[in-house]
Amino acid sequence: MKFLLVFDFDHTIIDENSDTWIVKCAPEKKLPNGLRNLYRPGHWTEYMGRVFVYLGDNGVKEEEMKRTMTTIPFTAGMVDLLGFIGENKQLFDCIIVSDSNTVFIDWILKAADLHNVFDEVFTNPAAFSSTGYLTVQNFHAHHCAKCPKNLCKRKVLKEFLDKQSERGVSYTQIVYIGDGGNDLCPVMFLKKDDIAMPRQGYTLEKKISRLAQDLSPVECSVLVWSSATEIMSYLKVLIKE
Repeated sequence: MKFLLVFDFDHTIIDENSDTWIVKCAPEKKLPNGLRNLYRPGHWTEYMGRVFVYLGDNGVKEEEMKRTMTTIPFTAGMVDLLGFIGENKQLFDCIIVSDSNTVFIDWILKAADLHNVFDEVFTNPAAFSSTGYLTVQNFHAHHCAKCPKNLCKRKVLKEFLDKQSERGVSYTQIVYIGDGGNDLCPVMFLKKDDIAMPRQGYTLEKKISRLAQDLSPVECSVLVWSSATEIMSYLKVLIKE
């Protein structure tokens, strides 16, 4: 029996938002107001598509983007945590479910030689076009009213577990590590033996504590973290039990 670790990416594995970090490549390191005003709630991926067109129009090439993205700092203790997971892969399956994109996550993990820690990455598909522009698409279609149009993380997690179950793989416990509002939907899918680990001071923690105040707490256990060292301490206890 294994444990399943589910990680968000932005503000969880890395200490920034990869989509806003790419703006460092733009002229004067900022976007024009006209472009920023095009964002509509729940349609972030479409907005980022426009940002990538703007960068391409301004001659920003793949190499410059890659160089910029690989300077993003990891969250405190995260490199050690991922190294620990990598050394104990026989005990842990490990996936990323993120609203970033395949190109950014691939660059960042490979630059740090951490890509082998993860069994699968579920995120918006991105690629460079023949003209050298970065393009991004919605991860999937779904019917969840709570989630952004392009990604319901609960649906991703449920489909992954169903697929694993068909292969005869079941998990002793799911550990969900995230920070954002869009991590609440999958956390509410977790069972009482599972654990949600929201990052301290971020939206997910606030939403979970609001639910508890409204007397409709999440079913799983909750352990708040500020450094990934705390996550590692928990996992060490888990594998000793």
